[in-house]
Amino acid sequence: PPFRYPAPLYERKVQGNVTLRLWVDSAGLVHPESTRVAEPSGYAALDSAAVAGAAQLAFAPARRDGRAHSTAVLFPVYFRHPDAPPLP
Repeated sequence: PPFRYPAPLYERKVQGNVTLRLWVDSAGLVHPESTRVAEPSGYAALDSAAVAGAAQLAFAPARRDGRAHSTAVLFPVYFRHPDAPPLP
């Protein structure tokens, strides 16, 4: 996965969810300059790691009437530590 858990937060077993708003072009590529945090995790380092990793994502392009087109999507990123208690 392209999302790198920030080491200091991993060591402290910090977990969180980040929702990103991505702009995906008609080729299925994410435009990193337009990526925004739609719902923050409460930890700036997790939010930054999610934004940084989003640049490496690729999707099947959205289609309308059989033609590929660009679109905005909400994309959740979950940071989970294997030894931490589950999040509610």
